[in-house]
Amino acid sequence: MEKKKFKIPHTFVIIFALIVISALVTFFVPGGEYVKVEQTDQNGITKSALEFRYIDNQPQSWQVLTAFYKGFTRQAGIIVFILVIGAAFWVVNSCKAIDAGILSFLRVTKKLERIRWLNFIGVNNVVIILIMLMFSLFGAIFGMSEETIAFTVLLIPLAISMGYDSIVGVSLVYVAAHVGFAGAILNPFTIGIAQNIAGLPMFSGIEYRFVCWIILNIITITYILWYARKVKRNPAKSPMYEEDAYWREKAESEENIIEYHTPKSGWWSYFIALGALIIFSVSYPHTSIKIGNSVTDIPFFIPFLTLLFAIFGYLSLRKSVHFFVLNLLFFTIIFLVAGVMGYGWYIGEISALFLALGILSGIAANYTANEIVGKLVEGAKDILSAALVVGLAAGIIVILEEGKVINTLLYEMSLAMNEAGRVSSLGAMYMIQTFINLVIPSASAKAAITMPIMAPFSDLIGVSRQSTVMAFQFGDGFTNMITPTSGVLIAVLSIARIPYAKWFKWVLPFILLLIVVGFLLLLPTIFMQLNGF
Repeated sequence: MEKKKFKIPHTFVIIFALIVISALVTFFVPGGEYVKVEQTDQNGITKSALEFRYIDNQPQSWQVLTAFYKGFTRQAGIIVFILVIGAAFWVVNSCKAIDAGILSFLRVTKKLERIRWLNFIGVNNVVIILIMLMFSLFGAIFGMSEETIAFTVLLIPLAISMGYDSIVGVSLVYVAAHVGFAGAILNPFTIGIAQNIAGLPMFSGIEYRFVCWIILNIITITYILWYARKVKRNPAKSPMYEEDAYWREKAESEENIIEYHTPKSGWWSYFIALGALIIFSVSYPHTSIKIGNSVTDIPFFIPFLTLLFAIFGYLSLRKSVHFFVLNLLFFTIIFLVAGVMGYGWYIGEISALFLALGILSGIAANYTANEIVGKLVEGAKDILSAALVVGLAAGIIVILEEGKVINTLLYEMSLAMNEAGRVSSLGAMYMIQTFINLVIPSASAKAAITMPIMAPFSDLIGVSRQSTVMAFQFGDGFTNMITPTSGVLIAVLSIARIPYAKWFKWVLPFILLLIVVGFLLLLPTIFMQLNGF
């Protein structure tokens, strides 16, 4: 009898197994909760603090079957966002706009290879470096995370067309943004909340954080360039070689000759979009861009962007509707950044923006209303598995929370630091935050739970509270790229069609490297006089 070859389990199987393991934990770990209490110090000042109390646990058994539903409802925002992104990009792809853009990009890179110094460095290497630095800055400044889902759909075909694989495509946007998130400079979701709870000036210590961000990006970009070069030389060495046949076949099937043209409907799409932007410009003539704790008022920012759209939209339509759709995509990204930084947009507003992109692209391509709806539905169907796996992954947290054990695990780990020295205690804080991030991927929730405990404890052991915030920052960031409880990671991998097991195997050495580097970067905060520490 022939033995069956071992096959890597499906992502759904892996996540459901983790849900079952989490349910078993609820039978053996006592329950616990943090309650807010009022404490008065020696100066008579009353402050709120979190105090841990043991309670009865709630063993979870058949609840593993309801975890999917509860996880789905909890992550409804991200799930709808994924479906809208998939629907919008399906319309854009059906117009062959992405194909036209990639072909134009490849022609430009071929011309750039004639420049001696660029050819020596490698044009593709320059492209990788610039794209990764851009997304890393987004992660470091305003905490880009969920937004990377939208860009993944765009950058994987680009990576494939350049001779790389889907892992490089994910690294260009998701890995870059989350390394920036970990080495954040002005991230309000990590540094802002943690420093506020720790009683530190907002975004203090920025000088050393900027140094850390540079070091982390040098390591990350070097690692990705090394891997990309290996795949370029021998594509079969990619762990995704077989799975990426989907992307390669898709690229080959769409390589037929593109008929460049501009139907009258393209101009209708142009005037509809321009009219909407003019109304937007009149409603919001001034924009307050928030970068960290600073606010910069920029008069006529939206009107200026509207003027640029009017000019480039007109020029692109004179060339072909394909380039007009690319122009729509480009300004969608511009307004996404402006909306996030200037108006506090989140998933709801960004979803609306991409839905408008899909509809306007369909109008430009001369689709009927029924055809546009049909394309949107096809795109949502194609991305549905990614949406489902996000809901399933959220079930892990549901089980641990409803079993009342997640806070107990946190509390017991914090007790382990009591008898350690400064270096050991800081290292323990860092590792605890790293481990906690595997089960609580939300930075703001983790800061609210851990910083009230860690900050006062750091005073007792002679470690600055700023160092404690950095331990939280690194611990929160690196493992975002590996934890199956992160809805964003699971969504990105599903869109990229990368099995979680293969991603885990590829990214684990890189994550371990970052964790070691993170600890080494914490040491100067103890032994050196750093501004803000």
